[in-house]
Amino acid sequence: MKALDKTRVRRSFDRQAPFYEETVQVQKRVILQLAAQLADSTGGNAPGRVLDVGAGTGMLLRVLRSLYPGALLAGIDQAAGMAQCGSVPRQGKGSVLRVTGDAEHLPFADGSFGLVVSTSTFQWLNDLEQAFREAMRVLAPGGCFRFALFGGSTMRELKACYRKAIREAGRPEEDRTHRFFSVGEVTDALGRAGFADCLVEATVELEHYASVSFLLRSLRRIGAGNASTHGRRGLHSRKVLQRMGELYQQEFGGSQGIPVTYEVIWGAGRKSDGTYP
Repeated sequence: MKALDKTRVRRSFDRQAPFYEETVQVQKRVILQLAAQLADSTGGNAPGRVLDVGAGTGMLLRVLRSLYPGALLAGIDQAAGMAQCGSVPRQGKGSVLRVTGDAEHLPFADGSFGLVVSTSTFQWLNDLEQAFREAMRVLAPGGCFRFALFGGSTMRELKACYRKAIREAGRPEEDRTHRFFSVGEVTDALGRAGFADCLVEATVELEHYASVSFLLRSLRRIGAGNASTHGRRGLHSRKVLQRMGELYQQEFGGSQGIPVTYEVIWGAGRKSDGTYP
Protein backbone atom coordinates (compact mmCIF):
# COMPACT_ATOMS: atom_id res chain seq x y z
CA MET A 1 0.00 0.00 0.00
CA LYS A 2 1.35 3.43 -0.92
CA ALA A 3 1.63 6.34 1.50
CA LEU A 4 0.03 9.32 -0.24
CA ASP A 5 -1.59 12.24 1.51
CA LYS A 6 -4.91 12.43 -0.31
CA THR A 7 -5.70 15.83 1.13
CA ARG A 8 -2.43 17.18 -0.27
CA VAL A 9 -3.21 15.63 -3.67
CA ARG A 10 -6.68 17.22 -3.70
CA ARG A 11 -5.45 20.66 -2.71
CA SER A 12 -2.66 20.60 -5.28
CA PHE A 13 -5.00 19.75 -8.17
CA ASP A 14 -7.55 22.27 -6.89
CA ARG A 15 -4.98 25.07 -7.01
CA GLN A 16 -3.65 24.21 -10.44
CA ALA A 17 -6.95 23.30 -12.12
CA PRO A 18 -7.04 26.47 -14.34
CA PHE A 19 -3.75 25.42 -15.99
CA TYR A 20 -4.39 21.70 -16.36
CA GLU A 21 -5.76 21.38 -19.89
CA GLU A 22 -3.29 23.80 -21.44
CA THR A 23 -0.35 21.91 -19.91
CA VAL A 24 -1.02 18.17 -20.22
CA GLN A 25 -0.18 16.44 -23.48
CA VAL A 26 0.34 12.75 -22.73
CA GLN A 27 -2.92 12.67 -20.77
CA LYS A 28 -4.78 14.00 -23.83
CA ARG A 29 -3.28 11.31 -26.04
CA VAL A 30 -4.28 8.64 -23.53
CA ILE A 31 -7.88 9.89 -23.57
CA LEU A 32 -8.06 9.69 -27.35
CA GLN A 33 -6.58 6.18 -27.35
CA LEU A 34 -9.06 4.99 -24.72
CA ALA A 35 -11.92 6.53 -26.71
CA ALA A 36 -10.77 4.61 -29.80
CA GLN A 37 -10.73 1.39 -27.77
CA LEU A 38 -14.25 2.06 -26.52
CA ALA A 39 -15.53 2.79 -30.02
CA ASP A 40 -14.10 -0.52 -31.23
CA SER A 41 -15.40 -2.57 -28.30
CA THR A 42 -18.92 -1.27 -27.68
CA GLY A 43 -20.11 -1.13 -31.29
CA GLY A 44 -23.88 -0.80 -31.33
CA ASN A 45 -24.23 -1.70 -27.63
CA ALA A 46 -23.97 1.80 -26.20
CA PRO A 47 -24.23 1.96 -22.40
CA GLY A 48 -27.06 4.01 -20.92
CA ARG A 49 -25.01 5.24 -17.96
CA VAL A 50 -21.26 5.88 -17.89
CA LEU A 51 -19.03 6.85 -14.94
CA ASP A 52 -15.65 8.58 -15.35
CA VAL A 53 -13.55 8.16 -12.20
CA GLY A 54 -11.12 11.05 -11.82
CA ALA A 55 -12.93 13.14 -14.41
CA GLY A 56 -10.83 16.26 -13.80
CA THR A 57 -11.84 19.11 -16.07
CA GLY A 58 -14.04 16.82 -18.15
CA MET A 59 -11.75 16.08 -21.11
CA LEU A 60 -12.73 12.41 -21.25
CA LEU A 61 -16.39 13.21 -20.53
CA ARG A 62 -16.49 15.47 -23.59
CA VAL A 63 -15.19 12.63 -25.77
CA LEU A 64 -17.65 10.21 -24.18
CA ARG A 65 -20.48 12.59 -25.03
CA SER A 66 -19.63 12.26 -28.72
CA LEU A 67 -19.47 8.47 -28.40
CA TYR A 68 -22.67 8.08 -26.37
CA PRO A 69 -24.88 11.12 -27.06
CA GLY A 70 -27.91 9.62 -25.35
CA ALA A 71 -26.19 8.37 -22.21
CA LEU A 72 -26.19 9.78 -18.70
CA LEU A 73 -22.58 10.70 -18.03
CA ALA A 74 -21.30 10.99 -14.47
CA GLY A 75 -17.89 12.30 -13.52
CA ILE A 76 -16.33 12.14 -10.07
CA ASP A 77 -13.14 13.83 -8.90
CA GLN A 78 -11.78 14.58 -5.46
CA ALA A 79 -10.68 18.07 -6.57
CA ALA A 80 -13.78 20.26 -6.87
CA GLY A 81 -11.76 22.95 -8.66
CA MET A 82 -11.26 20.65 -11.64
CA ALA A 83 -14.99 20.45 -12.42
CA GLN A 84 -15.27 24.23 -12.13
CA CYS A 85 -12.69 24.66 -14.90
CA GLY A 86 -14.34 22.45 -17.50
CA SER A 87 -17.79 21.88 -18.93
CA VAL A 88 -19.43 19.00 -20.77
CA PRO A 89 -22.09 19.72 -23.44
CA ARG A 90 -25.52 18.13 -23.21
CA GLN A 91 -26.70 16.43 -26.40
CA GLY A 92 -30.00 14.83 -27.24
CA LYS A 93 -31.44 13.01 -24.25
CA GLY A 94 -28.06 12.70 -22.55
CA SER A 95 -27.39 14.40 -19.24
CA VAL A 96 -24.27 15.12 -17.18
CA LEU A 97 -23.67 14.73 -13.45
CA ARG A 98 -20.51 16.09 -11.81
CA VAL A 99 -19.71 14.93 -8.28
CA THR A 100 -16.88 15.64 -5.83
CA GLY A 101 -15.81 12.42 -4.15
CA ASP A 102 -13.29 9.66 -3.52
CA ALA A 103 -12.52 6.88 -6.02
CA GLU A 104 -12.02 4.49 -3.11
CA HIS A 105 -15.53 5.24 -1.77
CA LEU A 106 -17.82 6.00 -4.71
CA PRO A 107 -21.09 7.74 -3.71
CA PHE A 108 -23.27 5.70 -6.08
CA ALA A 109 -25.66 2.80 -5.62
CA ASP A 110 -24.74 -0.75 -6.55
CA GLY A 111 -25.19 -1.57 -10.24
CA SER A 112 -25.65 2.05 -11.35
CA PHE A 113 -23.54 2.05 -14.53
CA GLY A 114 -23.09 0.00 -17.66
CA LEU A 115 -19.55 1.32 -18.17
CA VAL A 116 -16.92 2.68 -15.76
CA VAL A 117 -13.83 4.38 -17.20
CA SER A 118 -10.81 6.27 -15.90
CA THR A 119 -7.60 7.81 -17.25
CA SER A 120 -4.48 9.14 -15.50
CA THR A 121 -6.08 8.90 -12.05
CA PHE A 122 -5.49 5.62 -10.25
CA GLN A 123 -1.76 6.28 -9.78
CA TRP A 124 -2.82 8.88 -7.17
CA LEU A 125 -4.47 6.29 -4.92
CA ASN A 126 -3.17 4.38 -1.93
CA ASP A 127 -5.39 1.31 -2.28
CA LEU A 128 -5.82 0.27 -5.91
CA GLU A 129 -7.76 -2.89 -5.07
CA GLN A 130 -10.31 -0.90 -3.06
CA ALA A 131 -10.86 1.47 -6.00
CA PHE A 132 -11.32 -1.49 -8.34
CA ARG A 133 -13.78 -3.11 -5.91
CA GLU A 134 -15.78 0.13 -5.93
CA ALA A 135 -15.81 0.14 -9.73
CA MET A 136 -17.06 -3.45 -9.61
CA ARG A 137 -19.76 -2.56 -7.09
CA VAL A 138 -21.27 0.31 -9.10
CA LEU A 139 -21.24 -1.66 -12.37
CA ALA A 140 -24.39 -3.38 -13.51
CA PRO A 141 -24.11 -7.13 -14.28
CA GLY A 142 -22.39 -7.52 -17.63
CA GLY A 143 -20.93 -4.00 -17.38
CA CYS A 144 -17.38 -3.15 -18.43
CA PHE A 145 -14.49 -1.40 -16.71
CA ARG A 146 -11.84 0.29 -18.88
CA PHE A 147 -8.97 2.37 -17.55
CA ALA A 148 -5.46 3.71 -18.08
CA LEU A 149 -3.00 4.75 -15.39
CA PHE A 150 0.67 5.67 -15.29
CA GLY A 151 2.88 2.71 -14.34
CA GLY A 152 6.20 1.94 -12.71
CA SER A 153 8.55 3.08 -15.48
CA THR A 154 6.99 6.55 -15.63
CA MET A 155 9.65 9.27 -15.33
CA ARG A 156 12.36 6.66 -15.00
CA GLU A 157 14.97 9.15 -16.23
CA LEU A 158 14.14 11.72 -13.56
CA LYS A 159 14.03 9.09 -10.81
CA ALA A 160 17.39 7.63 -11.78
CA CYS A 161 19.10 11.03 -11.78
CA TYR A 162 17.42 12.12 -8.57
CA ARG A 163 18.47 8.96 -6.73
CA LYS A 164 22.03 9.37 -7.96
CA ALA A 165 22.02 12.98 -6.73
CA ILE A 166 20.81 12.08 -3.23
CA ARG A 167 23.35 9.24 -3.03
CA GLU A 168 26.09 11.73 -3.86
CA ALA A 169 24.71 13.96 -1.10
CA GLY A 170 24.91 11.06 1.35
CA ARG A 171 21.13 10.87 1.90
CA PRO A 172 19.84 7.93 -0.15
CA GLU A 173 17.19 7.18 2.47
CA GLU A 174 15.44 10.47 1.67
CA ASP A 175 13.94 9.32 -1.64
CA ARG A 176 10.71 11.31 -2.09
CA THR A 177 9.80 10.27 -5.60
CA HIS A 178 6.28 9.03 -6.33
CA ARG A 179 5.94 5.25 -6.53
CA PHE A 180 3.76 4.13 -9.41
CA PHE A 181 1.97 0.79 -9.52
CA SER A 182 3.50 -2.01 -11.61
CA VAL A 183 1.75 -4.10 -14.26
CA GLY A 184 1.76 -7.02 -11.84
CA GLU A 185 0.15 -5.00 -9.07
CA VAL A 186 -2.57 -3.72 -11.41
CA THR A 187 -3.24 -7.23 -12.72
CA ASP A 188 -3.45 -8.68 -9.20
CA ALA A 189 -5.74 -5.90 -7.95
CA LEU A 190 -8.09 -6.31 -10.91
CA GLY A 191 -8.37 -10.06 -10.34
CA ARG A 192 -8.85 -9.75 -6.57
CA ALA A 193 -11.63 -7.21 -7.15
CA GLY A 194 -13.56 -9.96 -8.91
CA PHE A 195 -13.46 -8.91 -12.56
CA ALA A 196 -13.80 -11.45 -15.36
CA ASP A 197 -12.10 -11.36 -18.77
CA CYS A 198 -9.28 -9.23 -17.37
CA LEU A 199 -6.76 -7.71 -19.75
CA VAL A 200 -3.76 -5.64 -18.66
CA GLU A 201 -0.98 -4.37 -20.92
CA ALA A 202 1.53 -1.55 -20.99
CA THR A 203 2.67 0.89 -23.64
CA VAL A 204 5.16 3.75 -23.57
CA GLU A 205 4.60 7.40 -24.39
CA LEU A 206 7.65 9.64 -24.81
CA GLU A 207 7.51 13.38 -24.23
CA HIS A 208 10.33 15.93 -24.59
CA TYR A 209 10.88 19.05 -22.50
CA ALA A 210 13.25 21.93 -23.06
CA SER A 211 14.99 21.40 -19.70
CA VAL A 212 14.64 19.73 -16.32
CA SER A 213 13.47 22.97 -14.76
CA PHE A 214 10.76 23.24 -17.43
CA LEU A 215 9.68 19.66 -16.70
CA LEU A 216 9.41 20.36 -12.96
CA ARG A 217 7.46 23.57 -13.59
CA SER A 218 5.07 21.66 -15.86
CA LEU A 219 4.46 19.03 -13.18
CA ARG A 220 3.78 21.69 -10.57
CA ARG A 221 1.52 23.53 -13.01
CA ILE A 222 -0.86 20.57 -13.28
CA GLY A 223 -0.74 19.77 -9.56
CA ALA A 224 1.40 16.63 -9.89
CA GLY A 225 3.81 17.41 -7.07
CA ASN A 226 5.14 15.31 -4.22
CA ALA A 227 2.24 14.05 -2.09
CA SER A 228 4.02 11.63 0.20
CA THR A 229 2.91 11.44 3.83
CA HIS A 230 6.59 11.31 4.80
CA GLY A 231 9.02 14.18 4.77
CA ARG A 232 8.78 17.70 3.43
CA ARG A 233 7.04 18.97 0.35
CA GLY A 234 8.97 18.86 -2.90
CA LEU A 235 11.79 16.55 -3.87
CA HIS A 236 14.79 17.99 -2.03
CA SER A 237 17.13 20.91 -1.47
CA ARG A 238 18.07 23.32 -4.23
CA LYS A 239 21.58 21.84 -4.35
CA VAL A 240 20.30 18.30 -4.88
CA LEU A 241 17.83 19.45 -7.54
CA GLN A 242 20.56 21.34 -9.35
CA ARG A 243 22.75 18.23 -9.37
CA MET A 244 19.81 16.13 -10.57
CA GLY A 245 19.34 18.55 -13.47
CA GLU A 246 23.00 18.34 -14.41
CA LEU A 247 22.92 14.52 -14.40
CA TYR A 248 19.70 14.44 -16.41
CA GLN A 249 21.13 16.71 -19.09
CA GLN A 250 24.41 14.78 -19.24
CA GLU A 251 22.86 11.32 -19.45
CA PHE A 252 19.71 11.95 -21.48
CA GLY A 253 19.84 15.40 -23.06
CA GLY A 254 19.76 15.76 -26.84
CA SER A 255 18.73 17.96 -29.71
CA GLN A 256 15.05 17.67 -28.71
CA GLY A 257 15.71 18.55 -25.10
CA ILE A 258 15.29 15.97 -22.35
CA PRO A 259 13.09 12.87 -22.83
CA VAL A 260 10.50 11.78 -20.27
CA THR A 261 9.10 8.25 -20.34
CA TYR A 262 5.47 7.67 -19.41
CA GLU A 263 4.47 4.03 -18.98
CA VAL A 264 0.74 3.72 -19.63
CA ILE A 265 -0.92 0.66 -18.12
CA TRP A 266 -4.18 -0.22 -19.87
CA GLY A 267 -6.71 -2.39 -18.11
CA ALA A 268 -10.10 -3.90 -18.83
CA GLY A 269 -12.49 -6.19 -17.00
CA ARG A 270 -16.10 -7.25 -17.00
CA LYS A 271 -18.63 -7.78 -14.23
CA SER A 272 -20.11 -11.22 -14.70
CA ASP A 273 -23.80 -11.27 -15.57
CA GLY A 274 -24.20 -14.65 -13.92
CA THR A 275 -24.75 -16.60 -17.13
CA TYR A 276 -21.26 -18.12 -17.08
CA PRO A 277 -18.18 -17.98 -14.81
